[in-house]
Amino acid sequence: MLLEIAQWLAKEVRVFNVFNYITLRAVLACLTALAVSLILGPYMIRKLTAYKIGQAVREEGPRSHLTKAGTPTMGGALILVSICLTTLLWGDLSNRLLWVVLLVTLAFGTIGWIDDYRKVVQHDPKGLSAKAKFFWQSVIGLSAAAYLAYLAQGVPALNELIVPFFKLVAYPLGPIGFIVLTYFVIVGTSNAVNLTDGLDGLAIMPTVMVGSALGIFAYVAGHAVFSKYLGLPYIPGAGELAVICGALAGAGLGFLWFNAYPAEVFMGDVGALALGAALGTIAVIVRQEIVLFIMGGVFVAETLSVMIQVLYFKWTGGKRIFRMAPLHHHYELEGWKESQVVVRF
Repeated sequence: MLLEIAQWLAKEVRVFNVFNYITLRAVLACLTALAVSLILGPYMIRKLTAYKIGQAVREEGPRSHLTKAGTPTMGGALILVSICLTTLLWGDLSNRLLWVVLLVTLAFGTIGWIDDYRKVVQHDPKGLSAKAKFFWQSVIGLSAAAYLAYLAQGVPALNELIVPFFKLVAYPLGPIGFIVLTYFVIVGTSNAVNLTDGLDGLAIMPTVMVGSALGIFAYVAGHAVFSKYLGLPYIPGAGELAVICGALAGAGLGFLWFNAYPAEVFMGDVGALALGAALGTIAVIVRQEIVLFIMGGVFVAETLSVMIQVLYFKWTGGKRIFRMAPLHHHYELEGWKESQVVVRF
C-alpha cells in the first residue's frame, strides 16, 4: 500500500523512488513487524489471561511442564497480525507470489485457530480431529500447488528441483511432480514446525533464522543479475517475498520477547501451522526445498523422531527408541533443563 503511495508521490518528489528498493522495504517490514509485536504483545497477553485462554498440559508429558498449565496460548495470532499488517503496508500488492504466501499462511493459521479454540475455549481435548486437520491442510496445500504450477508455465525454473552446492544441477519435475513436491513441502513443513513447538522459544527462533535466510534467497532469485552470477534460478517477482520474510522475522523476534523462558505466552497451533506453511511455500517458490530441509534441521529431527517412535512402537509391540517423542521431550527426561534443550537445539 505504501509502495503505491510512494510511487505516486515520486512523480513530483524523486526521493520517494527509494521505496522501489526491495531491500529497504524488507528492512522496514522487519522493523515494523517487530514494533507491532512488542506494542500489541502485552495487550494480547492480558486479554488471553482475562478470558482464561490458557494452555492445557498433557498428564503423560514431562512433569516439569505441569507448571506451564494455564499459560496464555493462541499467541500465534499476534505473529499473524504483525505479518499481515506489515506485508500489506510495505509489500507490492500487485505481486501474485506475495499473495500466495500470505493467503496460505492465513489459511493454515485458520486451521490452527479452530483447533486451539476447540481445545482451550470449548475444552474439547481432541480439538480439530486429525482427519479434519489433514483434509483441510491437503485442500489448501494442493490448491496452492496447483496455482503455482499454473504460474510456472512461463517460468521453466519453477518446474525444476534445484540441487544446492552444485552449479547448474537441476532435475525437471513436470507439472504433476511439481504439484506433489509442493504439497508435501508445504504440509510437511507446517506440521514439522507444529511438532517442534513444545518448549519456550524452541520453534520461533529457528523459524526466524530460516525465514531470514529464505528472504535472502528470495531477493537473489528475483534479481536477474545476482541469480545468474550465483548460479541460482531466476524467478521473476520472487524478490518481493523478501518483504514478507522480513515481516516474519520481525514478528517472530517480537513474539520471542514474550515466548522466551519462562514463557508469558505460547503461539499454539494458530502460529505454528501458519509459520511452517509460510516457510514451505516460500522455499518452493524460490526453488530451495532441499536447502529448507538442511536449514530446518531442528524441524526435521523432531518430525523424524515422532515417525521413528511410532513405527518402532508398532513394529515391536510396545517398545520405544526414545523415552518420549518429539525429540526435545526425550532430552528433558534425560535430565536436560528446558533452557539447555532450546539453546543446544
